[in-house]
Amino acid sequence: MTPQYQIRADYDACTIVVYQAYSPAIADAALRAGHFVAPFSFHRMTWIKPSFMWLMHRSNWARKPGQERVLAVRITREGWEEALSRAVLTTADPAVVAQAAVHVQWDPERSPRGAALNHYSIQVGIGRHLIRTFTDDWIVSLTDLTPQIRKASTLMQTGHFTKAQRLFPTERTYPMPRTLEAVVSPVR
Repeated sequence: MTPQYQIRADYDACTIVVYQAYSPAIADAALRAGHFVAPFSFHRMTWIKPSFMWLMHRSNWARKPGQERVLAVRITREGWEEALSRAVLTTADPAVVAQAAVHVQWDPERSPRGAALNHYSIQVGIGRHLIRTFTDDWIVSLTDLTPQIRKASTLMQTGHFTKAQRLFPTERTYPMPRTLEAVVSPVR
């Protein structure tokens, strides 16, 4: 049985993949530069999600207006863990949340067909005072997953679920340091 609150992600010894959905203009500029540049906004929070399925639900498989392009953003684990160390749960005191550099929210994980599951996925909001560090120091690479997502979506719509699943990134339990578990866990 999957624990109720657990970070599942595609990661290796040095990096973790998080997902974001953008308009074509933002995605194209970022892919050309290898990191986020204008028209990406450096003046507002950006949300990163290690759950591929949650972002597929959120972006409606890259069909939602303004979210037609899905990027796999590979960042350093050092950066990921620094973000988590500075996080405040969005359920905390509103005054504390307002001052936090990073917000953490847990939302129901989703099945490939969009059904809510009985466990949660983490969403991490990088605040505007930390965005430059995220874009300039933590990002290792950007990959456009949009063609793969469109193919998987078509396969699912035509009843080829097993073939579609082969296109999903492999995610496994992320090894959280205990000190960070205490920061991001909604269960205390």
